[in-house]
Parts: sequence; structure tokens; C-alpha cells
Amino acid sequence: MRYINRNSPREKRWIVSEENDPASRAAATEIEKALGIQDVTARLLVARGYRDAESARAFLCMESELMHSPYKMQDMERAVNRIRSAIRKREKITIYGDYDVDGVTSVSTLYLYLRRKGAEVDYYIPNRIGEGYGVSAAAVEALSGSGTRLMITVDTGITATAEVELARTHGMDVIVTDHHECREELPAAVAVVNPHRADCAYPFKDLAGVGVVFKLICAYEESTTGDRRSVCVRRMCEEYADLVAIGTIADVMPIRDENKLIVSYGLSRMESHCRPGLAALMEAAAQPADGREGRRSRRPQKITSGYIGYTIAPRINAAGRVRCATDAVELFLSQDPARTAELARGLCEANRERQAEENRIVEEAYNRIEREQPEEDPVIVLDSDDWHHGVIGIVASRITERYGLPSILISFSGCDSGQHLDTDIGKGSGRSIRGMNLVDALVYCSDTLVKYGGHELAAGLSVTRGALPAFREKINAYARERLNEETLTPAIHADCTLCCGDISMGLCEELRMLEPYGVGNPVPVFVLRGCHVFECTSVSGGKHTRLSVGDERHQFNAMCFSRTQAQMDIFVGDCVDLLFNLDINEYNGRRSVQLIVKDIRQAEEERVRACRERERFEEIWSGALFGANEGILPDRRDFAAVYTLVSRQVRSGCDSLSHRALLARLRGAGYAGIGYIKLKVIIRVLQELNLMGIEETSPEQYHFSICFTAKKTDLEKSTWLHRLRSQMREEES
Repeated sequence: MRYINRNSPREKRWIVSEENDPASRAAATEIEKALGIQDVTARLLVARGYRDAESARAFLCMESELMHSPYKMQDMERAVNRIRSAIRKREKITIYGDYDVDGVTSVSTLYLYLRRKGAEVDYYIPNRIGEGYGVSAAAVEALSGSGTRLMITVDTGITATAEVELARTHGMDVIVTDHHECREELPAAVAVVNPHRADCAYPFKDLAGVGVVFKLICAYEESTTGDRRSVCVRRMCEEYADLVAIGTIADVMPIRDENKLIVSYGLSRMESHCRPGLAALMEAAAQPADGREGRRSRRPQKITSGYIGYTIAPRINAAGRVRCATDAVELFLSQDPARTAELARGLCEANRERQAEENRIVEEAYNRIEREQPEEDPVIVLDSDDWHHGVIGIVASRITERYGLPSILISFSGCDSGQHLDTDIGKGSGRSIRGMNLVDALVYCSDTLVKYGGHELAAGLSVTRGALPAFREKINAYARERLNEETLTPAIHADCTLCCGDISMGLCEELRMLEPYGVGNPVPVFVLRGCHVFECTSVSGGKHTRLSVGDERHQFNAMCFSRTQAQMDIFVGDCVDLLFNLDINEYNGRRSVQLIVKDIRQAEEERVRACRERERFEEIWSGALFGANEGILPDRRDFAAVYTLVSRQVRSGCDSLSHRALLARLRGAGYAGIGYIKLKVIIRVLQELNLMGIEETSPEQYHFSICFTAKKTDLEKSTWLHRLRSQMREEES
């Protein structure tokens, strides 16, 4: 089986989850009437499992989302008791965290809480480039030497068996708090607090690392104050839910159960009582990169999970990726306006550095995949000596998104001995697809690895240069056993199908009742079929495309981000199907409905018609008879129109066009009579007579070159035209 198709990427499957059975329709009608909401909103609630008015109301009001007792988590009491002892004895506590957003917010939350409780506390975050992921022996030695007697890991540590044992030999106790997958052997720590432990009865397993920290401080608060659990939870939410929400959203945790309540409260706190460091970061993020005040963006009045995920989280992450994660922690700890503003600007600058480095690596990786990737390998494994460790994870995500395959990028940056040694250690980051659990795959390959850990769809690893070929071979063998055509065909899930008349500002505003969005409660995705394209405009220097779409009575702006018109192969006059989110665009005080396009294709009826035309052309080209009324035979004016249009395109620097692009340009120039088959005939005859260079680089994608000559060409020399004329039936009178 070939896994890499370099000519035509796999088309995505659209899976619409709405059930149209009578019971679902009746449930939606009941909810619509009982709650006074629109039909579309009611259908969404039913599709998400809320099939009666009571459960739907509870979901919208979060009445059923109650906090579970933190003491249901294994080892929680032992962790609380050891921290109480350390504070009472004035022992030095060090919080050991990870350098991503979840790690940064975990460190910040626990540090602020323990300091408020009078603890002698500091924190340690390893440097991604010099130390890599997880707890290191060198760090344990250093912390022990600095007087630390209790180390608390946050968002890391579950695989640090040897390092925890080393800490014990130095007289240092360890509490592990983590949310990553557990191995069979747990570290021999004082307490291991992780809902994924096999022996942990905690009912909600999908907490982020900072979510586990939140449960720890709630347990400590309840234990030390004697207040009711609900009072302690509310107090902890008021002080720390913003940080917990940021880490939960950034780590792509399901927004349901406890997470939904925490994220909702956290987003609300950001709007009403924004932490100084976070306010400074929002302000800095609104500034344009060139510093021109006139182009300044505004901080949004409503803070959403999307804003956190796409604007705030990348800037926090950038500190750990290309600089130092402690800058992000200090941003959240500081109360000084000048200091927070300085740190926030630094994070924004680090994010721009990250973006530039990411784009450089992406282009290099794409080129190497096209040249080097074996088509029979289902896992893309690339390595380099000059890729930044902190960026390869994002690049792996983009590669997996583009090719629909698991990908692992490995950087041997820092191996500066001047020569390649088999003992050089490379740090890798991988992303996977549904159907292949990446952690399970790494377990299978563990004899080739130095270190590994992570989640089902994202993981990190370390591998020696000498073991890399064996690792590449082994993980591909593992993947071949588990991936098939179905799992490799990318799918996009939509909630329901709309018609143009369903879309309104009122619906956009009502959908906000379903927030906060995230994994487990995603932004609603809709399908709109058979709408017309009225305008098509390039935006931001050609990086994005704005469409105007709709029907005779309704017209909407639709944004296609990171896609050019040429990539979409969509043109004015086309009839298309859209898969999209609904949004409200606010600009210069005006609000309008906007469609955020996730995928676009020719409308189904247009695809069927195009398929029939292709089949008909092949029949005719193979000798089938046709009628004059089919409009297949071109005349000299048709040839001149195509030749002139292509010549102008080549002169303007556009020498590659699809068959559909040619038809659209001819239609726009007033040559609507040149249809699919007639254009095919013209292309073939122009090739035959060598009137222009035409190479079909992929199906119906042409590369043109023009040899300009003043000499007239006799079209009657074409054997193809003579043959086609002989195939044309006489029309009966």
C-alpha cells in the first residue's frame, strides 16, 4: 500500500453526526419549545447527547457539573500530609515543572498557593534545549545540593522512576503530580497523584496537569481550614481558575465534567478580574509586530477558549520553546506593571521568533518528504542537526495535518562534536492520527529509545543516532499492522446541515450559550450545500481568501484561512458545499455574520456532472459518436480565445493552471460556450500541433510554455479534429 500520494492529497470525508430519526427530531422540538431557543441550537444539544429539556438545561446552566472530592484521587491524603509537614518544619520545597503552558500554569498556581500558606518554596523548570523533557538526574543532584527537602513535580514525573530513586538516596522526598499515561512501574515517591493510575478511583480522568494541581490545593485548603468543600472550591476558583483554565485549554483537555466548570469560571474571571501579568500579555498581543499604533488590535471584550488557545497560549509556549519558560512563570507571579509589560513584550517577541523558525523548518521538511519519504512508509520520521528542539512539535502537527500520517521529527541540535557519532542523542516530538496510539507505538519500539512519554496523539522521545534506523523501521512496521485506508482518510465531523435561511446574527449569539468550547464540547461545525460563490478575494498578501457566498436571498462573508484560491480551485460562479464554523465579525463598531471555512468543495451535483463530463470525453476520445448539439467541436475563435488567455497568464508569471481554473477564466472573459469537453479537445489539439508547450503535471493540472511566432497555424493539419468530425452524427431534421 502506498501511504504518500504526492500528486493528489486525500480528500477529507465529511461526517455529519446529526440524527434525522423521528425520536431525535421530537427531542429537538421539545427542547426548542421548553427552553425558548432556536431549532438549530436544540438540534446541537440533541446531537451532543442531551435528549430532553431537563438535561439540556442542566448542561447550559452547568447545574450537573459538580466538583468531585479530591480525596478520591489515590495518594492525595499522603501528598497533603507531606506538604503540611514541610511547611510546619520550614523545609525547602521546590516545584519541578514542564516548560509548556500546562507546566507553566501548574508551577505558577502551586507556587502562589504555597507561598500564601507560608511555605519556603521555589521552582525549577528544565531548559528544553539543554535538558529536554522530564525530570533529569542532573537537576535532582542540583536541587539536593541547594537544600531542597521536598520536590513536587507538576505536569511531569510519572516516568521518572530512576530520578525519584536518586532523590531518595540524597534524602529528598518527592511528590509526583501528573496526568500523563502511567507505566506499569510507578516512581517510589511519597505520593503519586495521577488520575490515570490503574488503582486510582477518581471518576474524571481527563484533568490537565494544572487540573491535578488544582485538586491538590483544594484538598490542602479543605484539610487545613476546616471549611466546607464547596467553600474551599469557590475560594480556589476565585484565585486560580484563570491559570487552570489556560493550562486546560492549551493542553487540549476535554471541556466537560470538572473541566467545563473550571474553564467557564476561569474565562469569566479573566474578563472581570484579570491577573496583572495576563492583562499585560493580552495588551501586548493586541499590538502589531511593527509597533504602528494606528494598526493596533483591540483586546476582545469576551474572552473565549479560542482566544486563549490561538492567541495567549502560543505566546506562553514560546518562552519554553525558544527562550526560557521561567519568563512566563514570572509574568504570572509579578504584580509590578512595568515588569509585567516588559515580560509580555518579550513573550510576543519570542512567539515571532518561534513562528519564523517554524516556517523555516516546515519548508525544509515538506521538501524532504516530497524527495525522500518512501511511499510505503506510513510514519514520517525526519531528523536534522539544525532544527530547534522547541519548534519541532508544532512542525510535526503541521506535517500530520497536511499528509494525514503520523510524523516524528528528531533534532540532533547541540551534538557539536564536529562529527556524527552513533552515541549522539536526538530529542524528538511526534504527532499521530486516530487509529495509532503513539505512546503504545513507542512502548513497542522502547528497545531502540533512550526515553519517551506522552499522550495517545502527541509524545516526546530521545533516541541515539545509531539507533535511529532501527527505530524508523520498527515504528513503521508497527503502523502497517494498525493503519488502513479508512483510518488514513482524514475525516471532518460536522454537527448538522443548515440552509442559508437558518444563518443569522441571532443564531450566532445564541450559540454562545454552549461555551466554553474545547475537546468534548467542540465549536459547532455546520454544512451548507449548494451555495453560490459571488466574490473571491485574496487577503493578507494572498495568505488567506475571502469569499462571498449564499443564495438569491442571503449573502455571507466566508473566510478561508491559510488557503489561496488556487489551492482551493474554487472560482466565482461555482456552486459549492461548505463545512464551517459560525462567527461574529466585529470591525469598526459593526457586527456581521461570518463563516469560518474548514473545508470547501464543488457541490455534489457539480461533482456528479463533472464526473459525467470526464467519462463522456473519454468515450468520445475513444471513438464514440456525438451530436452537434453537444457543443464539442471547437472553431478557430475558440482556439484563439484559449491561446490568448493562456498567453496572457504566462506573460503575467502564472504558467500553471487547472482545467477548472481555465474554464472559470474563460467564463469570466465571456466565453461560456467553451465547456469542459470542448476545452479538453482544444488542449489536445494545441499539444498535437505544438502550438504551445503543455505538460499535464497531475490530472487536469497543466504547465504551459509559449513559443511566440508570427506564423499562422493551419488547424486543418490536426488529425484529431479530422477524426472528431467523422464521429459527429448528422442531426435529424
